[in-house]
Amino acid sequence: MSTLPGTSVTDSGSAPKAFVSAVHIGRARPLGPDGVLSGFVKSPVDGPVRVTSIGLEGDEQADLRVHGGADKAVYGYAVSNYPTWRDDFPTHSALFVAGGVGENLPIEGLNEQTVCLGDRHSIGTAVLVVCQHRQPCYKFALHFNDRRVVQAMVKNGRSGWYYRVIQEGSVQAGDEVRLLERPNPQWTVARFAAMQARHSFTTQDWTQLAALTGLAESWRTKAREHCGL
Repeated sequence: MSTLPGTSVTDSGSAPKAFVSAVHIGRARPLGPDGVLSGFVKSPVDGPVRVTSIGLEGDEQADLRVHGGADKAVYGYAVSNYPTWRDDFPTHSALFVAGGVGENLPIEGLNEQTVCLGDRHSIGTAVLVVCQHRQPCYKFALHFNDRRVVQAMVKNGRSGWYYRVIQEGSVQAGDEVRLLERPNPQWTVARFAAMQARHSFTTQDWTQLAALTGLAESWRTKAREHCGL
């Protein structure tokens, strides 16, 4: 695929295809030794799954104050990250497989370096926009019974990305992930996650983020506050 910066994307036919390797959903259930309610653990489902404005049909979040909602409707993750996770945490290698970090869509052929904030992806009959990276919470550590994994995700930037749904539809395993539009080619998910981890946003960065197409509203509000808007 060849990209026209800031506009649409045309398919050259020469780039490797990106595709969804599975579709995962989960019900809220107890997690960790204290039984904290969480929808972190998800399982693959067969056939098409309905995509609504607030996520995949049948998928649940336990704490809607910090999970779910329009700007965290669907969680995508790069399958290519998992071998490195297994190398970093060999004692947890059985858990670091597709779906292991609680994603809805394990995706082959994309990663945080090749996905940008505001990217519009066509997947199945749905259209989704990348609106933020994932910031892991304590439930991530509960799943692995290891606090280090939270710090590692923040540090290594293998965060995955959240989608907002702009056209409802359905998705299933094997669906191609097609890039329809890339309005912000300079703002990769990796760059954004690294800057957030280091708290290294400049005034110019905040100004750009305040007007960034597709950015999650919570981040846009934060950027406007930093800019005094």
